[in-house]
Amino acid sequence: MANFKGHALPGSFFLLFGLWWSVKYPLRHLSQKASKKSQRNYCFQRVDAIEGAVKIIFALIGMLAEQFVPDGPHMYLYSGEKRDWVKLMNWQHTTMYLFYGLSGAVDVLTYLFNTVPRGLDRLMLSVAVFVEGCLFYYHVLHRPMLDQHIHSLLLIAIFSGACSTMLEVFLYDNIVLEMFRAGVTIIQGTWFWQIGVVLFQPWGGPMWDESDHDNIMFLTMCFFWHWAAAVVILAINYTVAYSSCIQRCRRDCSEPYIGLGLRKQKCDMSSQAAFLNGSDEE
Repeated sequence: MANFKGHALPGSFFLLFGLWWSVKYPLRHLSQKASKKSQRNYCFQRVDAIEGAVKIIFALIGMLAEQFVPDGPHMYLYSGEKRDWVKLMNWQHTTMYLFYGLSGAVDVLTYLFNTVPRGLDRLMLSVAVFVEGCLFYYHVLHRPMLDQHIHSLLLIAIFSGACSTMLEVFLYDNIVLEMFRAGVTIIQGTWFWQIGVVLFQPWGGPMWDESDHDNIMFLTMCFFWHWAAAVVILAINYTVAYSSCIQRCRRDCSEPYIGLGLRKQKCDMSSQAAFLNGSDEE
């Protein structure tokens, strides 16, 4: 949809997933450091499956919205005697949602069947992000300068996410790569909203001058403000997850800690030492 809602909808999806990943991955990483219990690992695997199902639902909502809005193509790719294309912009957005839906399906299959190769879920997600980037690259050709530039900034986050997710196929459960993916997904979400505000002014006000170079300079700077905000969000969520895991370890002990990370001999010293050593390395 070439309007504000058409940018706010995917922006909301990306923002929600980015924020969720910025909480989930630190919790999983720190929990694994603190305890090797298979029950906790199984819980996180179930969460991954639920996440895949949510991804499928979001993708279906997006595809239906793109196709069946009043001015949408309604599943017609071409029409008329001349076979003219019908709303190809909507079809491009539908294709983007389709690949994210396939990524969600692979997430669910990875949970249901042990025969699914390890890392296939990350590979499919990387493909989905790469497809999104290719679609948007050709989405804005021959458009006004400001429109092209603001979408090209989005491509930085998209292709960064595609590359980092591809690395996760070979470096599975790498917390640095997972947090980076969460960060660029948050940036995608907030920048989709920014694009909608700049191009369509949903709350009124004068439209942006698309030929003014100062606007391009400001938006470039603004994009990296979004990046800085994402880094702050990641740092806050990781700190909260760390504090949560510390508190949980204390509750699991029959005796209180002495200082940071030291406790009486009745506690499980090996698991706590592994947790603190892993944290120090980071």
